[in-house]
Amino acid sequence: MPEQRDALTELVKANVGAGRRMSTRDFASVAVDPETGWSPGKSLVGKIIAGQGYTVTPSLVSAIAEGLELPRELVAAAAHMQTIGYTAKELTTGPPAVLIRTLGVGPDAGPKARAVAERWNAEPEQQ
Repeated sequence: MPEQRDALTELVKANVGAGRRMSTRDFASVAVDPETGWSPGKSLVGKIIAGQGYTVTPSLVSAIAEGLELPRELVAAAAHMQTIGYTAKELTTGPPAVLIRTLGVGPDAGPKARAVAERWNAEPEQQ
């Protein structure tokens, strides 16, 4: 059974909003898909950090990557984990494994998320 969590939402939420690195307005102004020029509006960013429903699109993934200054592959892995999930084997290398390390374990993480993160933290990082 694939492991799923709201990884894309978590990435944005960790960096955007009250008391975070950027306000929703600031993030919306720098989160621009370099290919299409599309940018999520402040209200969409607010929905994302509130954990409300939203549609994941390639332009949204690219815009979030730009706004958070993260590799697109990492943000795409978060989108994949949120919408489809990964099997444990898929989480052993590449962007999915880096994603798990990037998300870390917050105080509101569930037991499955903590177990995955603890397993990754115990293993040496693979390049």
